[in-house]
Amino acid sequence: MHLLISSVLHSPHIAFPQGMPNLQILLRWVHIAAGITWVGLLYFFVLINAGFLQQLDAATRAKVVPILMPRALWWFRWASVVTVVAGIWYWMTIVGADALNYVNGATGTGGLSVSRHAIEGHAIGTFFGLWTLVFAVEMALLMSPLGALRKGPVFGVIVGLTVIGAAWLYLVLNSHGWESNRLLAIGIGGGMGWFMMLNVWGIVWRAHKKIIRWTADFAANGTPIPPEAAQLARLATLASRANFVLSFPMLLMMAVASHYPIFGS
Repeated sequence: MHLLISSVLHSPHIAFPQGMPNLQILLRWVHIAAGITWVGLLYFFVLINAGFLQQLDAATRAKVVPILMPRALWWFRWASVVTVVAGIWYWMTIVGADALNYVNGATGTGGLSVSRHAIEGHAIGTFFGLWTLVFAVEMALLMSPLGALRKGPVFGVIVGLTVIGAAWLYLVLNSHGWESNRLLAIGIGGGMGWFMMLNVWGIVWRAHKKIIRWTADFAANGTPIPPEAAQLARLATLASRANFVLSFPMLLMMAVASHYPIFGS
């Protein structure tokens, strides 16, 4: 009883950090909240909505698509931006801290030969360069005159190997001893997120924007939907499925960053 009374009378000890930790927790919170929205909608589109729309007749689909898809895709594409921007901003604070620790240590031993900004620039530059290149490879597959490259298994294997190659190259190019596990794990998982965001804006949204407009015109005026719609829908489906599959290793790398130190120091 005495212990209970003492516990009630004494307030818990709460100490809020100052400075950078406040920014980091805010960024992580925004990143996670937006990521739940983005990935949740991705799973809805791939696992539920695609099959649902296929089961509707043309007249019903013409009513559903212009109402459902613009709203869902608005949240989908902007959630991807908020997720990636907050995540990369958070990751850059890690890059800066790792670089600063290395510079301070190297300066003390007289072994520093490059500036802190050059060190940070290498980690960040290889991130954007490699993962944007993955998107370029994917776009080349989708735009290729060879239809065989857009067959599901072929497309999936090539994109998968390209992603694995980018991850491996990122580790190779950023193995100087100063990079932390968090920097490297997020450099891979966040890179997949960057690639996925480019898919959303560069392929999925561009395709569906036209499909929605054509479907609305069909519902309002009876204008036939162009044959191009089927091809655009196919490209969007391939990109969405790629994002769906990559969401799992992406989330794994986010967990590895803090809970499974297998990279770096």
